[in-house]
Amino acid sequence: MEQQTVDRASLGAFLRARREALQPEDVGLRRGTRRRARGLRREEVAELCDMSADYFARLERGNGPQPSQQMAAAIARGLRLTPDERDHLFLLCGHRTPHRHLRGEHVNPGLMRILDRLQDTPAQVMGSLGETLLQTPPAVALLGEQTHYTGDDRYASYRWFTDPSSRERYLPVDNDLNSRVYVAVLRVAATREGPDSHAARLVASLLRQSVEFASLWDRQEVGLRWNTAKRFVHPQVGRIDVFCQNLQDPDESQSLLVFTATPGTESHDKLALLNVLGSDSFPVS
Repeated sequence: MEQQTVDRASLGAFLRARREALQPEDVGLRRGTRRRARGLRREEVAELCDMSADYFARLERGNGPQPSQQMAAAIARGLRLTPDERDHLFLLCGHRTPHRHLRGEHVNPGLMRILDRLQDTPAQVMGSLGETLLQTPPAVALLGEQTHYTGDDRYASYRWFTDPSSRERYLPVDNDLNSRVYVAVLRVAATREGPDSHAARLVASLLRQSVEFASLWDRQEVGLRWNTAKRFVHPQVGRIDVFCQNLQDPDESQSLLVFTATPGTESHDKLALLNVLGSDSFPVS
């Protein structure tokens, strides 16, 4: 697609307006008694967007470089933009509307607002094919860092059948059902999105690489669902039994998973321990 010219003046005005409209509470920050800035500070937005404060300030002033598509996607996420606002941002940056894979990585603002308030709870936002888009620190402590993968490894179903270490945090007795559900979910996605979709390409790749996947694919199973009761095996604290609540956005392209344990149980105490110690205290897979 032909790249357009960046509209720096309009981009700066749009970024400034969206920053000033975003409140600290919207992103899980404390307002503080001495805050005088209207909306968020530039430094706070820059941190949310994983960029330098100077870079963001230059964009607001209208004398910054043209943001890449990846940078525009990071800004859209950091400013909690709606899909319409995200597409407008891309146009201002000279990129037209984002490509399909970048649209899929843009987390629903409503889900992000909920996740911002769950920083003491294991929770994560998942894409339609099982890619982990965002995690809270307790989710990283419980499940390991899952947002750093690239290529097909981003997708949980792909890792499940190609990387044995992806199963280490699950009870072996649950592996068969998990495998069947992964295949059934991927079958529905490939059928829904068509033969030229990324889901269909994942299927073709897994059929070549995994005998287990090919065998389960031949069963033609659909309609299988994940259990709400999950049983994990953490490398340091051992088995943890949790309940997984699934909140989907309106078009069901993303979902928010929240993991909780019954108060008074050993699993509840272990989750609390992980929350206190944090992910940096444990080696994660």
